[in-house]
Amino acid sequence: MAEADLSSEFPQPASVTRWAEVMVRFAATLGEQGRRVVLVTSGGTKVPLEARAVRFLDNFSSGRRGATSAEAFLAAGYGVIFLYRARSAFPFAHRFPPQTWLSALRPSSPARPGLLCLEAEEKELPGFAAALRSYQDAAVAGTFLAVEFTTLTEYLHLLQAAAQALNPLGSSAMFYLAAAVSDFYVPVSEMPEHKIQSSRGPLQITMKMVPKMLSPLVKDWAPKAFIISFKLETDPSIVIDRAHNALEVYQHQAVVVANILETRRSFVVIVTKDSETKLMLSEEEVEKGIEIEEKIVGNLQSRHTAFIRDKN
Repeated sequence: MAEADLSSEFPQPASVTRWAEVMVRFAATLGEQGRRVVLVTSGGTKVPLEARAVRFLDNFSSGRRGATSAEAFLAAGYGVIFLYRARSAFPFAHRFPPQTWLSALRPSSPARPGLLCLEAEEKELPGFAAALRSYQDAAVAGTFLAVEFTTLTEYLHLLQAAAQALNPLGSSAMFYLAAAVSDFYVPVSEMPEHKIQSSRGPLQITMKMVPKMLSPLVKDWAPKAFIISFKLETDPSIVIDRAHNALEVYQHQAVVVANILETRRSFVVIVTKDSETKLMLSEEEVEKGIEIEEKIVGNLQSRHTAFIRDKN
């Protein structure tokens, strides 16, 4: 889909231009440092059913995979643009929802006026201090940029802007497309302006297919980048075939992460044109708190290294 076609179907939100400039500066700075940069997309996309929207089409995605993967990429030395759904899981924070720290943190006497001091028993917030340090280290180093979206339209335009920002990095750029993007939408021209009234009886909606962004991403926006897509299914008998089909259709280089809804947190298959690599967590690893995303990112980091070597 060309830029003009995207804007005609999905009018560009005003905030995209500002974020595009921020992402260009971020990518250029890290590129000058010789650092690899990954765009991690995360969470679901909200599709409005009305112009002055009250109702939306949504999905179950919490953004946990994207948030955990962003942490792993930062630990591996990547710069990370984290394109995430508002109020979905956030790197270093998603393990500590408000109900855990609201009861654990207590105000203490400040060392000086105007300073807020909090304290907690370490056993009540295990891992909290380490997560906080990791986040702040990335912020100080300038290797982490969080970009928020809510609707499908925002996501599509920000994805394009991120691709254009990362394109100059060539093979050092990676796209890790973990967001659960809607397959259907209601065109702006066909939306009712006001809230749909339930008094009119049962609701029937005709939705269009969302254009697949992998094709322009691979061919036009960032043709030299290393691109990872995800294929989630509920039927184990079709998921690998669907992954291979995606590779055939989009010809992207060079990986699809295939997973099943019920086992997505402990088992995935890394599918390429020539191989299928199973990654699994053992019961012992689960007990130790190891996340499957650590194995996914470790595997992809090695593949990215080989990809860069081959391209150069």
